[in-house]
Amino acid sequence: MSKKRFTEKEREQLSKNRYVRNVSDKAITYADEFKQLFVDEYMTGKSPRAIFEAHGFDVTVIGIKRVEQSADRWKKAYEHGGIIGLSDSRKEASGRPLRRELSPDEVIAKQKARIHLLESQIELLKKLDTKERLLVSKGMNLSKNKLFELIKDAVDQGLGRMTRYLCSLLNVSRSGYYSYVHAADPRLERARLDNEAGQLIKKAFKRRGYKKGSRSIKMVLEHEFGVIYNLKKIRRLMKKFNIVCPYRKPNPYKRMAKATLEHRTLPNKLQRDFKKGIPGLALLTDITYLPYGRSKMAYLSTILDASTGEVLSYNVSDRLTLEIATDTVDALQKQKRLKLHKDAFVHSDQGSHYTSPTYQALLKKNGLGQSMSRRGNCWDNAPQESFFGHMKDHVDHRNCNSLHEVRHEIDRYIRYYNNHRYQWGLKKMTPVQYRNHLLSAS
Repeated sequence: MSKKRFTEKEREQLSKNRYVRNVSDKAITYADEFKQLFVDEYMTGKSPRAIFEAHGFDVTVIGIKRVEQSADRWKKAYEHGGIIGLSDSRKEASGRPLRRELSPDEVIAKQKARIHLLESQIELLKKLDTKERLLVSKGMNLSKNKLFELIKDAVDQGLGRMTRYLCSLLNVSRSGYYSYVHAADPRLERARLDNEAGQLIKKAFKRRGYKKGSRSIKMVLEHEFGVIYNLKKIRRLMKKFNIVCPYRKPNPYKRMAKATLEHRTLPNKLQRDFKKGIPGLALLTDITYLPYGRSKMAYLSTILDASTGEVLSYNVSDRLTLEIATDTVDALQKQKRLKLHKDAFVHSDQGSHYTSPTYQALLKKNGLGQSMSRRGNCWDNAPQESFFGHMKDHVDHRNCNSLHEVRHEIDRYIRYYNNHRYQWGLKKMTPVQYRNHLLSAS
């Protein structure tokens, strides 16, 4: 206890403070209300001196030592017994029990706090998205931030003195709650920056009318918006703003396909060496089905450059005849964008179109070699299969009503794919950019 004694004038001055119950020449008896206010404000980071002065006390009169002793005593009492521990029990019977029975008012106050918290939890559950509701229904806890948000709401509604009790109800630490409160401004700033970045990611996601995954978004941001985000940030914000990229379901038949037969109609020159780094050398071809209308079917034949991924020629038809493959080769010969390599060859599966003598003669006539995958092994022509898969993720051919609409959608997508779809495996370039890059480097 401080040895400082109060003069009559000082006692008169202190007794006028609403938070002083009694004052003698040696000691001050503070009101329980002030003790609770002191603890609440001390937990937010204020110093004892600042709290005393903010509530009308002259520290030069009280003495800084007495202020520090009171602060230390109240803090220990609060840690041991909560709000009840701050109550002045000197007029009560001695031999204080470790646990005493709560008064009716204290019981009512705690029940009101519990009811208010439960009501806040119900309101929060109404605001949660489907995924969070599912977690709650399975008995999984809400995130700490959600729990702290509930406590903050209860405190703002007038339950500031029940902070310790509210934290114990939700099984979170008071220090964590106060850290959450103090970080409000940085948290708002992070949320603002996330919203700005999220809007930019949404623009890249829908750029040129086709949805993209995180890696494609990163490349679009870098090439077309001049913004560089790492993949972790992009994926975090895609999850936060529910930006979902379409993805292909795995084909069980392709997964089960095994290269069990060694028969080759023609030798496999490619041997899965797709990235030769020479434009116009290894050309991949295949045909895919495109259902449209109610029960109509279109077919797409393409020739793809294995080194650059660029679609060099293609043909859309409503007939699966030999002409769909031969017309694609004719279109390849007419294209002016790329001069084929002198040793260029076309790689395909062992379909009837490609084993046809007419088709093989056409390739020889145009100075093109030929290579074939092993029977039943789609992986030997993987880039071509991958192109068809990605294309069907984006081209809504099933809602087309005519072959003309199907052709329009295919034309539009292939222009986008060749000129605007950045690819991770092509040094983050588009197929046309990568082709020009290889040509300039050679």
